[in-house]
Amino acid sequence: MPRKSECLIFAACVIAAALFFNIAGCAARESVNGNQTEASQQPVPKRITTSELKNLRWIEGTWRGTGDGQQPFFERYHFENDSTLVVESFSDETLSKVTETARYELKDGQFGNSGDGPRWVATKFDNDSITFEPVARARNQFRWERQSNDVWKAVLTWPASQNNPAKQKVYQMERVPQAKQ
Repeated sequence: MPRKSECLIFAACVIAAALFFNIAGCAARESVNGNQTEASQQPVPKRITTSELKNLRWIEGTWRGTGDGQQPFFERYHFENDSTLVVESFSDETLSKVTETARYELKDGQFGNSGDGPRWVATKFDNDSITFEPVARARNQFRWERQSNDVWKAVLTWPASQNNPAKQKVYQMERVPQAKQ
């Protein structure tokens, strides 16, 4: 028959093990629910062909963006070839200095950007909009929505996290007249 001290040690070990697994389970749930891990919720990419990607050509041009209390900004979107969209950001309305360049490429049926920084992939796509969800080093999703031939909206959405509520920013993009391009 075990001694009383052995029973107490055994009970303490069982309680310690139960606490460990309970804490570990809570941490894992918090990580997923708080979006602290990127690998836990990988998006499902929309399969796109080069023929279908032609439906995004409405976005080509030079655009003036406004919204969310921010100073106007300027961007140029153009297809370098049938599978690569180049997005250039400019320092001001003169369009004389490119401050940033992003490349969205169609590879193996997936359309997204590459590189060492934040990355997104298209998850929804139709004739008038495309939605990108984060793949690495980003939390927000964004959507480009055509309103007309000369206007589209960029809608950026961040999920709620442990310390911040969900938020959304909407920018209106208006085509810059040809004379300035």
